Amino acid sequence: MMHMGSFDDEPESFLRMEAFCTEHRYIRSSKIHREIYLSDPRKTEPSKMKTVLRFPVNKP
Repeated sequence: MMHMGSFDDEPESFLRMEAFCTEHRYIRSSKIHREIYLSDPRKTEPSKMKTVLRFPVNKP
């Protein structure tokens, strides 16, 4: 998922991702996740930060 905004708001995006998985019958296979930072926090205001959020899933 492409998260736009402050790092502090990432939990809301993870909740949306988990809701999507539930709706489409995916199972999160691990609580481990990855964050890929596309913006430099030293040069970008928090509301315009971009981060790719990922976690592994399985479809039964």
